[in-house]
Amino acid sequence: MTDPFDALRAPVQPVDPDPRFAAELRERLRRAVLNGGEMTSTEAPARAELHSLTPYLAVSDARRALDFYVEVFGAQRRGDPIVMPDGRIGHAELVIGDTVLMLAEEFPEIGHVSAAGGASVRIEVSDVDAAVERAVERGAQVLDPVSDRGHGRSGSIRDPFGQRWLLAQAPVRASGQDTARHGQAMYFTFQVPDDEAAKAFYGSVLGWQFSRGSVEGAWGFEGPGLEGGLWGGPRQVGWKLMYAVDDVPAAVERVRAAGGQVTEVDRKPYGLTADCVDNQGIEFWLWQP
Repeated sequence: MTDPFDALRAPVQPVDPDPRFAAELRERLRRAVLNGGEMTSTEAPARAELHSLTPYLAVSDARRALDFYVEVFGAQRRGDPIVMPDGRIGHAELVIGDTVLMLAEEFPEIGHVSAAGGASVRIEVSDVDAAVERAVERGAQVLDPVSDRGHGRSGSIRDPFGQRWLLAQAPVRASGQDTARHGQAMYFTFQVPDDEAAKAFYGSVLGWQFSRGSVEGAWGFEGPGLEGGLWGGPRQVGWKLMYAVDDVPAAVERVRAAGGQVTEVDRKPYGLTADCVDNQGIEFWLWQP
């Protein structure tokens, strides 16, 4: 039997780091030295953090699984996956709410395999029925149909990669606990011609931290007192805000009546959205949770 730790005994082959990573690391170290030696002393805590208990999944196809969890659960990618020499993904992370989900391809040689009857991961979603419907469309199997047993709507599925999920209706937030209010600016997207150039610039100047988004050229970012998205490409340049509304269809009618335009209304995993332009040509989104 081959000892999987033999690789640790092999000679180390040094490689040059990615230039952008090296520049960002040097800047973080410079800020740490200038601020008393704490790497995170001037940075706001990440919205999603590692907790005392973190799920770590073994999946049959990590690349498809990442797409599945983004599309079905509204997860966000957290950094780039680690790809092993044989092409398998050795480690990847997603953000769901305030929690980090870790996963990797199956590695039978070290016992990292999915179990058909293994534990379930419980996840809260805004619309259980819609999430299960999206999951089934993408190849999931319903284990327990959605129903209300007195504790809110819930159901369970097995995804195409061998994992069991218990989906539960997210509770309504109590008043005063970050409840979205009508007219409140909830999210910011910074639209730029070149996302890589913007990442390098604002990461160096302002210390923003980036995580890959679900579409090409899109990145989530976090900084002191700021959370939003960066999006590169040939579109309006500048900040694009998302505002919470109580009723998207009614708000869409008000946009048109006031001389604005509505280019798209869409149901997303996180709620109903409308892509709009005001009467001076400025783009914005409306969002109904």
